[in-house]
Amino acid sequence: MGNLKIKPVKRLEGSIKAPGDKSISHRVVMIGALAEGRTEVEGFLNAEDCLRTVKAFQSMGIKIEGMGSERLRIFGQGLSGLSEPGDILNAGNSGTTMRLLLGILAGQDFSAVITGDASLRQRPMKRVTEPLRKMGAHISGPDQGNLAPLSIRGGNLSAISYNSPVASAQIKSAILLAGLYAEGETSVTEPAKSRDHTERMLKFFGAEVAVNGLTVKVRGRPKLTGKTVSIPGDISSASFFLMGAAIVPGSRVTVRGVGMNPTRSRVLKVLEEIGAEVTISNLREDHFEPMADIEIKGAKLRPINLGGEIIPKIIDEIPVIAIAACVAEGESQIRGAAELRLKETDRLRALATNLTKLGARVKEVEEGLIIQGGRPLMGTEVDSFGDHRMAMAMVVAGLVTKGETTILNTDCINTSFPEFMDTLEEIAVY
Repeated sequence: MGNLKIKPVKRLEGSIKAPGDKSISHRVVMIGALAEGRTEVEGFLNAEDCLRTVKAFQSMGIKIEGMGSERLRIFGQGLSGLSEPGDILNAGNSGTTMRLLLGILAGQDFSAVITGDASLRQRPMKRVTEPLRKMGAHISGPDQGNLAPLSIRGGNLSAISYNSPVASAQIKSAILLAGLYAEGETSVTEPAKSRDHTERMLKFFGAEVAVNGLTVKVRGRPKLTGKTVSIPGDISSASFFLMGAAIVPGSRVTVRGVGMNPTRSRVLKVLEEIGAEVTISNLREDHFEPMADIEIKGAKLRPINLGGEIIPKIIDEIPVIAIAACVAEGESQIRGAAELRLKETDRLRALATNLTKLGARVKEVEEGLIIQGGRPLMGTEVDSFGDHRMAMAMVVAGLVTKGETTILNTDCINTSFPEFMDTLEEIAVY
């Protein structure tokens, strides 16, 4: 894909299908591998990040058919069915692969080494390795086990009750997955509720899971059984088109089959608050996750203030929300989003840099951004900084700039949404 040149559009119009949910795609491979028997998957996200998870489990002896398609067959071997990998496990750019896999490796009676690309090797892992060590795993690596590559020797885990300092589905999931291998009950308490795909899926596959407010508990040594799973569309990926329709006057876009998990769908409330017309139809629940069709009509946008408990629920959508804030007339604030500094790039710094280049007035603060909206955006050259969501957010910005926008280093889009530009072309009216 290399660099992309984006021309402004007259409007976005039409109906598209969202790609499979990335978070759920990762988890169904992991939990399906730990289940006994065959798991049939429809709607798998055939993107680089998720394929890293598939390859990791194939390296540990799990037969998985359907690589390169949206349909997978996972032949699970039970909790004790993984074998020691013959080579280093490589998570690529996928933080989900690395952090959740560390939880599973913590329960294995063998040694493994896991690494990632240059970007992932700079992302903090101590938030996961520290609680896993408390459970009994032996983990070593650079910066006292805070950075990959990480060597891990698992087995003989003890259940813990862990109070997470941040609301993070990756931290919570790693501990719950390790808890499958511990005798007794493992619990995780968060300061705010993060996405709950792991606990939903574990329960669906047969684990004993209890949720009480901000605390999730799992009982160790369950018998997980292979299932048939239909993965809903990824609302984070859909949000680029939903927000694009909101910022381009006269637009009307429907995205079909979008996941409506309440820990993920708060971006729809944000769309309503900024002034977009949101219509939800065909709401249904398939297996363990709700989904629906979402229609967005563009309108005059209002500024927005975001902070507090909503931030973990929209953390992946903030880059494209910031684009809408640039279009809205007046001051918007995004606070309490320090987690964005620990993603594929420092997303707060990257957003402030790129949006300023486009002509927006943006102030970067310690945990967020202050955006003075209403100024016209001017086409120029911006950078993805190797971050797939930054690249796609800049594409959305390019839809409303005066003149052409060039986005550098956009191959990273393939990590989560290889068909992104093709899907955009389906609804773009020039």
